[in-house]
Amino acid sequence: MGAKILTLKRARTLRSSLTEPEAMLWVRLRRREPQWPVFRRQHAIGPYILDFYCPAAKLAIEVDGAIHGDDAQVEHDRRRDAWLGRQGITVYRLAASSVFRDADEVADGIRRIANELWAGGRPLRQSLCGD
Repeated sequence: MGAKILTLKRARTLRSSLTEPEAMLWVRLRRREPQWPVFRRQHAIGPYILDFYCPAAKLAIEVDGAIHGDDAQVEHDRRRDAWLGRQGITVYRLAASSVFRDADEVADGIRRIANELWAGGRPLRQSLCGD
């Protein structure tokens, strides 16, 4: 079986087993309103699975838990983010703790960033909730 098919199958499996902060965000990001961009959860792109992805804005949101402080994971995330950047995708990483602190504020910040990117004003760097 090809790598792409395996990645797609794994993404489908992950959709039913979101981490707690991912589930908290998904409840807020999945709501469809005309003024809000559409997000997908556990979306496969190339060899990677993104926590959340907004195709219109080409925005990936990654919720980083404690493992993302590990040196090997930091290097993997750096390579992954560079590959996604070459595909024209902006990656925003946020700490899981920020979602636990205020999921509504984080979701609103994500929507604002997506709307800015969607409108064409792709910022170089922006922080979500000060993390």
